Amino acid sequence: MNTLALLLSWSEADLGEWLERFRAWGPLPGILLTFMKSFVPPLPTMVIIGLNAAVYGLWQGFLYSWLGIVGGCITTFILVQKASSLRYVQRWMRKPKVNRALVWARRNAFSYVFVLSLFPAGPFVAVNVAAAAAGMRLRSFLLALLPGKAIMVFYVSYVGHDVRRFMERPWELALILLLVAVCWWLSRRVERYFTAGR
Repeated sequence: MNTLALLLSWSEADLGEWLERFRAWGPLPGILLTFMKSFVPPLPTMVIIGLNAAVYGLWQGFLYSWLGIVGGCITTFILVQKASSLRYVQRWMRKPKVNRALVWARRNAFSYVFVLSLFPAGPFVAVNVAAAAAGMRLRSFLLALLPGKAIMVFYVSYVGHDVRRFMERPWELALILLLVAVCWWLSRRVERYFTAGR
């Protein structure tokens, strides 16, 4: 608990110093910090991904952040899937409010996971838990998660790699927001394609 409190109290400078100090360990620190995001929701996603890009470089920072975030999401998803067969979890899932939410999640699972994966401030843990509890297959979860997280991690890494550039040229941030909107539109098309035959 003390370690968790310490981690949550870290500033951006503290995280950057930690990454620099353990850089000799290769990609492990960068992957570990983003992996922990799935288990410690208050960790600042944008700061960690941006720092990975600043410390390791754009492409390596992107890769390490993506591997860590995806690894954490998959681990959470599998743990919840395993736990969903337990009797008290089944009882919780039968509650009217929870059941309604799960019915909605089953109908919209692909776009739900993909669209929320595009946003760095999204409720990562809630998305993973809802997808697993709703009975989403791991293959479908991965098809939605992998590209969604790749897009999100890339644009945050791109900004974090050269923050000064975006302060001088804010219109480039508008282009990134446009990219997110296009991805959302594409996700709706993909979802319609996959659900048309059902």
